[in-house]
Amino acid sequence: MASIRQIRRRIRSIENTAKVTKAMEMIAASKMRRAQASVLAGRPYSEKIQQVIADLAAQPSEDGTSSQPLLEARPIQRVGLVHITPDRGLCGGLHSNLNRRVSQFIIEQQVPATIVAVGRKGRDFMVRYGQDVKAVFINLGDRPALADTIAISSMVIDQYTKGEVDEVHLSYVEFVSTTVQRPVVKRLLPIVPAELTAYERVGYIYEPSGQVVLGSLLPRFVEMEIYHALLELIASEQSARMVAMRNATENAGEMVDDLTLLANKVRQESITNELLDILGGSEVLA
Repeated sequence: MASIRQIRRRIRSIENTAKVTKAMEMIAASKMRRAQASVLAGRPYSEKIQQVIADLAAQPSEDGTSSQPLLEARPIQRVGLVHITPDRGLCGGLHSNLNRRVSQFIIEQQVPATIVAVGRKGRDFMVRYGQDVKAVFINLGDRPALADTIAISSMVIDQYTKGEVDEVHLSYVEFVSTTVQRPVVKRLLPIVPAELTAYERVGYIYEPSGQVVLGSLLPRFVEMEIYHALLELIASEQSARMVAMRNATENAGEMVDDLTLLANKVRQESITNELLDILGGSEVLA
């Protein structure tokens, strides 16, 4: 059995760890509130631009033809995947669940996959398992701006328009609540127009034209989808880290209680043995 000195040293070590995890929990809580506000504020815009583009693409064009590369579906020879993960750990099983979901998606594909990794955890996972990683983007921070994701969206658009990939998917963690985060893999390109009824297919008049408006909105749509996915991931990451650090702090407290009880037992046993030695010595002298 460990000595009382070793047990007390371990108690101090666990208490110091609990202070660190408590501080990390508080930091994650403050960042989580800010990230949640950004996600909730961006969701209506992301949903509306998706609806507008889908409806606009479904409207009949003036000449009956469409020449939008981001809308053209073609036979799939290679799949592109934008894999968005955290840069850091200590957030429970967040990135593990996402990587597991993405690996399942890659296995299900019948064609090769090209990866654009956003975040260190996704990059390390893809490199470790020998995937074709075309680009890596890291250190985007906890408060990224839309301009920080322009390079990612531009690369994705170039890959698709040049025919390097025939379909692009986006993988991230969707923020549901503080305790629930859901891994998501959804198709980004080609954009699927909305199904409109005959009554809805009015044929609005656009200036300069519907196709010009659509052509200017499609890249903005891709940029917003990637940016919003990054915001969803940050909110999920901070929520998961706050919960993980709270659990770590509680576990540390339980370990301190158990070790304190053990230390008391060891101390009582030591005192009992010393009393027995004293009584034995006094009997010998008597």
